[in-house]
Amino acid sequence: MEHQPLHAPQDTPETAAPSFMEAFLFWLKLGWISFGGPAGQIAIMHQELVDRKKWISNEKFLHALNYCMLLPGPEAQQLATYIGWLLHKTKGGIVAGVLFVLPSVFILFGLSYVYVSFGTLPWVAAVFVGLKAAVLAIVLGAVIKIGKKSLKNNMLFALAAASFLVTYFLNMPFPVLILTVGIIGILGSQFAPNLFLVGKKQDNATPLADSPFPADKAMSSEPGSPFARNAMLLAIFGALWGLPLLALSLLLPGSIFAREALFFTKAAFLTFGGAYSLLGYIAQAGVEQYGWLTSLQMMDGLGLAETTPGPLIMVVQFVGFLAGWNHSGSLGPLFGAVTGSLVATYFTFLPSFLFIFLGAPYIEKLAGNTKMSAALATITPAVVGVVLNLGVWFGTHVLFPAEGFAWFSAILAIVSFWLMQFYKVGMISIIAGAGGLGLLWYLLGF
Repeated sequence: MEHQPLHAPQDTPETAAPSFMEAFLFWLKLGWISFGGPAGQIAIMHQELVDRKKWISNEKFLHALNYCMLLPGPEAQQLATYIGWLLHKTKGGIVAGVLFVLPSVFILFGLSYVYVSFGTLPWVAAVFVGLKAAVLAIVLGAVIKIGKKSLKNNMLFALAAASFLVTYFLNMPFPVLILTVGIIGILGSQFAPNLFLVGKKQDNATPLADSPFPADKAMSSEPGSPFARNAMLLAIFGALWGLPLLALSLLLPGSIFAREALFFTKAAFLTFGGAYSLLGYIAQAGVEQYGWLTSLQMMDGLGLAETTPGPLIMVVQFVGFLAGWNHSGSLGPLFGAVTGSLVATYFTFLPSFLFIFLGAPYIEKLAGNTKMSAALATITPAVVGVVLNLGVWFGTHVLFPAEGFAWFSAILAIVSFWLMQFYKVGMISIIAGAGGLGLLWYLLGF
């Protein structure tokens, strides 16, 4: 299967929107192969959806990513939901968002049970050493591809580099960075449009009525319904949030589970900057404020979440598992752990669907706006810088574990990158092969 070469500067063309079943099967597969936290998952989606399947253009992908990275909560899961919505409206967004996390729910629950029952298993850790190296190669490839397609001149390249520097060294919050570069783009387009409106052809923009995406057509056919639509969404969200919380309060009075639901809802709404900012907030509260688990257990849970498919923020399930196991009340440890896991996962991810279904129609309508295009011309390089920052963070943990430089992981990452970039070896083959080599490395005594 052919891939667009790295040096091609043009935007990736879209094919016709896939059938719902085709998309369903893809989202199901993605849930099982989306390793590497947000950087790895964004890389995998870009390679699969933009380069391989061509279901969405590079420009539309980055347009969606820009919005999702502004939101509180897990940006990769929100991006999957957004693209699923683009392809098949609300049902597509629900399927994409749910299937993105569902496999990791089962995997992480099983690993959590093994953890509390038997401790960590060395051979499992060895498999994930190989997986991490493969994901590092995937992330590097994604940064190169996205950068080649979006950094069209030295100004945009400089903005990407500056965005990386201020996020990596100064820990600048992403919303502040986006606001800053957006203002730069709007002002810059007035004084140097050749630098800030590169590749934008507003007069030839495809109208929504001609869009191949069902979600776009649905928006254009409902001109008088935004208020009613938004009111219905808020009402549905209120019911989906309030009824389970009420049930927990009435059926399990005095337990930790209602408090857990409120805490993870607050975390989902208030923690900006993606999974990493959310992790710090949850770790501090779960360990110090509520005493649901110890700091060592939190670090072990983060390690499990990093080495399983699905969002890195799935560590909330581990926190919920330990909270329910340690404070099960009348349920007993196992049922308490099941309840705690489900509560943490449900209340963490539910707000993400609201953010996408409420905001995405307006973000899509702004796609042809000149000032929005100018802002996005600078926001996209900022996203490249942030993805690179996530990749460096991930790579640091892969290549420099506590025991020193990981030569095996470095060599495996280089070989994986080389095979994917120059021999077009498939991602699943790379991931499976790297995991197998990690296990073999352990069995040989290294």
